[in-house]
Formats: sequence, structure tokens, C-alpha cells
Amino acid sequence: MTVAAGQVQYNHGNPPCSGVGLSWASSDLEEAMSGPVATVLFDDAGRADIRNILTGLAETEFEQGRIAAILNNSDEVEDWRVGEAIAETYLTEHRSCMFPWPDGRDERKSGSSLPGADLVGFCADESGDCLAFGEVKTSSEAKYPPGAMYGRTGLKQQMEDLRDRAALRDDLLKYLCYRATSADWRSRFEAAGKRYLHNSSDVRLYGVLIRDVNPNADDLRVRVQKLTKDCPNGTRIELLALYLPAGSINGLGQKAVSARTGGSA
Repeated sequence: MTVAAGQVQYNHGNPPCSGVGLSWASSDLEEAMSGPVATVLFDDAGRADIRNILTGLAETEFEQGRIAAILNNSDEVEDWRVGEAIAETYLTEHRSCMFPWPDGRDERKSGSSLPGADLVGFCADESGDCLAFGEVKTSSEAKYPPGAMYGRTGLKQQMEDLRDRAALRDDLLKYLCYRATSADWRSRFEAAGKRYLHNSSDVRLYGVLIRDVNPNADDLRVRVQKLTKDCPNGTRIELLALYLPAGSINGLGQKAVSARTGGSA
């Protein structure tokens, strides 16, 4: 099952920096939430690995029950996490991206937000694999652009940091390198890493706004203009605003948990 490409509402700019506004119908959101978004949100692949390891250690029925409790500890999922999962699945399906290591695996406690970038991985382009980094903001604010665009942790600053700070990109490269040693995606990392060593600006950057308000071109217009100016050679930036049905973000996390556990929201 794939996620819908969405209906184009507006376009801004041209490479090296462009922006697009897209909308999903209710059926598009429902299909995504019941399929690929849930798979990413609950890290089904990672849970399967944990289950395989721990099952080999459990000797009693009680211990088997503890495994189930550990793996099913999903009483609460923040709405912004669903937004990140939607962004990840969209970029995977429609921008040839792969984000192989969910940041949830690095949390010391549930609900924390890690520094660096929301999405870290690769993108296939006409020259092969390159590094791809993404930042995601989820907002229902009826303001264009929303407040989530601004401030120290806003999308504006995060995208500028990814574009301009080689040290930040270096850290993200190391983050992947630690995890690539025995991974089945090591060859993709090596191809992307080779390009990066040749030119540390040879990366794809994605800024994604998940919205549930009426589409408005002002969400991205100024950012596309500003990020285009002095964009380093080799860097490609795309901003995407994905508009979900009106009012659908609030409670999206609880709906995802209810669907996974067979309850109702």
C-alpha cells in the first residue's frame, strides 16, 4: 500500500530551492494511517527485531507476557509524531528517500525529541544516492505561515542550519555511520558518504509542514525565496506543505493507537 501523491495546490520556485503545497482527501489520510504511516509510527520492523531477540531469552509464560507488555507500551502517541510519520512515508514514496533508523530507537524515554534532524537518510537522484535530511512541523494554526515556522526551533531556523552548518551535517553523517556497520543499507550509505566527502554541500534537504487548514501559498512563499539566496553549490532544498482534511490533526495520535489496539477513538 502506498500513500497518495496528493492534489497540487500551488508551486513556488525552481531548483536549487522549490516549494509545493499538496492536499489529501479524507480517504487518502485514512488509507495512509491504516497502512504505511502506522508501520513507520510504531516501528514495526524494529519491534519485530526486539521480539525475535527477547523471545529467545524468555523461559516462562510470565516472561513471555513481559515481552508483550514491553512491545505494546503505546498508550500515548503525540500528534506531532504522526505528522513526522506522514512526512517520512510521503518522502519515501514520492521522493525516492530512505530513512533507515527511526529516531525513536535512540530515545532514553518515550516522548522525547532528539536534536539534529527529524529525518536522516538517503535520496536517490540522477547521480545515485546522496544524503537526505528532513525537518517536520505539524500545525493546525490558522495563520500563514504558522508560528511553527519561526523561533529557535522553528522550521525556518532548522532549514537554514541544515543548509549552512557543515558541522551539523557532519554529525548526521556520523550518526548514520555508527549504524551502517552491519546494516543491509550500508552500500547506500557508502555511496552517499562518498559524494558528501567530495562536497559536503551535496545533500537533499526537505522541510515539511503538516497542516489541517485551508491551503495557502503564503505558508512557503517567503521561505523558498530566502533559502534560494546563497544556496551552496550541490544543495537541493524542497519545502512541502501537506494539507490534511480540516481539523484532523487534533487527536490523530490517539486515533492511531486505538486503531492499532483495536479500540475506538
